Amino acid sequence: MQRILSTELPARVGATVRLAGWVHRRRLLKSVAFLIVRDAAGLAQVVVAAPAVREQVEALTEETVVEVVGTVVANPTAPAGVEVVEPTVRPLGPPAVPPPFDLYRPVLTATLPTQLDHAPVALRHPVRSAALRISAAAVSGFRATLDGRGFVEVHTPKVVASSTESGANVFALDWFGRPAYLAQSPQFYKQLMVGVFERVYEVGPVFRAEPHDTVRHLAQYTSLDVELGFVADHRDVMAVLRETLAGMAATVGERAGNALATLGVTVPEVPAEIPAVHFTDALKIAGAPADEPDLAPAHERALGEWALREHGSDFLFVTGYPMAKRPFYTHPDPARPAYSNGFDLLFRGVELVTGGQRLHRHADYLAALAARGEPVEPYAGYVDAFRHGMPPHGGFAIGLERFVARLTGAANVREVTAFPRDLHRLTP
Repeated sequence: MQRILSTELPARVGATVRLAGWVHRRRLLKSVAFLIVRDAAGLAQVVVAAPAVREQVEALTEETVVEVVGTVVANPTAPAGVEVVEPTVRPLGPPAVPPPFDLYRPVLTATLPTQLDHAPVALRHPVRSAALRISAAAVSGFRATLDGRGFVEVHTPKVVASSTESGANVFALDWFGRPAYLAQSPQFYKQLMVGVFERVYEVGPVFRAEPHDTVRHLAQYTSLDVELGFVADHRDVMAVLRETLAGMAATVGERAGNALATLGVTVPEVPAEIPAVHFTDALKIAGAPADEPDLAPAHERALGEWALREHGSDFLFVTGYPMAKRPFYTHPDPARPAYSNGFDLLFRGVELVTGGQRLHRHADYLAALAARGEPVEPYAGYVDAFRHGMPPHGGFAIGLERFVARLTGAANVREVTAFPRDLHRLTP
């Protein structure tokens, strides 16, 4: 008899079925026992009346893996309106050691550090696994949207020879006796791949050795990177980003509906046109000094509140960041060279995406590096490619964990990360 999932039970009323999963909970009443079995799809209620089977169930521990064979009957009070009766129950392994918290409770009561210490079992809780299902659906929507627009998925190195993009905030390692570093982003490589495919994207880990100890930062996170050629300026990039976010949101709604319901959240609406403000205007809206070189978290929150109040939007573009705060490869605004053709996208008052137009002429790269007093040699393999013809191009990067955290309302990005890596955590 082929195993079925708990969600298939309503279509099998009157049939004998085989279930398998984990002992989620046992309720041992005087005249009857209830065994709740959890599988990848949800929960199934098994009614145990026979003394011999009840004795078996009483000996089980939570999280023991079992197989159940029984008859499906309708019961409006049971999960999904059905339950399994007259069962046989067979353990598929030794009795499990119960985790240090109850997985059957609606909410995990353990502290977040305790949950993270015991992540392999904490992630079994429906609330924790729901966030990961939403994450998977978001990545699926990201890929599907870009595939449908002629983008090619690429895979770039995560070990690099020089720590060039952001100074010293990199993880060093030994590469067969030579110094090497974990990549902070696929930025350089995805630009080079524009010269091959014109439109590319990547889903992969990035590593930041920044000593942040906040609820929104990780030392390793998943970056959804995009780069496209033959753009007029950064606004073409922003348009693709809006389409991508809309595709991600739609796929989350389609593929993770149960997970959204578990968390009691809805998919945000991505406006047909996301409101945008220039950096100088953003400072005024946020009440920041006019000479502020960047937006602080408090400024981002104020801008998020303004976008929701004035435009009914959870999203807001901030364009034209000062060139001094952007990487050397950023294209300046031709009309205001002190400002960039770069942008951030705020999602509910938190920076989610950084992007913009890049330089594409070899001479401009030489000039940009010289202006910052940086030698060309560390960037030679990257900059040299622009001697061979590169189109005007730009791109962006979405932090997956931060996207899911803002969508679900998680207070800490670690709540939606399976095995977070940060300033303090390297295990499990």
